[in-house]
Amino acid sequence: QLQLVESGGGLVQPGGSLRLSCATSAFTLDYYDIGWFRRAPGKGREGVSCVTSRGGSIYYADSVKGRFTVFSDNAKKTLYLQMNSLKPEDTAVYYCAAGRSISCRVVSVFDGAWGQGTQVTVSS
Repeated sequence: QLQLVESGGGLVQPGGSLRLSCATSAFTLDYYDIGWFRRAPGKGREGVSCVTSRGGSIYYADSVKGRFTVFSDNAKKTLYLQMNSLKPEDTAVYYCAAGRSISCRVVSVFDGAWGQGTQVTVSS
């Protein structure tokens, strides 16, 4: 069973940066769609960035375009989210996900798994 473990969250000042990591138990990431989602206080889960298998296409939510970058290291079987120019509205629990098919637009993961989440707080 696929397992995902996030790390790298924390408290950062507005304008700062954080890099989230998501270690997976996958044999290879090549056959999975992978992505990051978040749940802000009092809101539903939203898709932040999703990548189709083998990097065919990359989606970013409008709210993070130009500030966040998703990438993976297949040798380490790890997914990353580099977050720059952080804003207070980026405060949320961030989740990684991987599956045969995932969608940021409708927040769905098919035949895959979610991580347990890592808290990111942007505050002065």
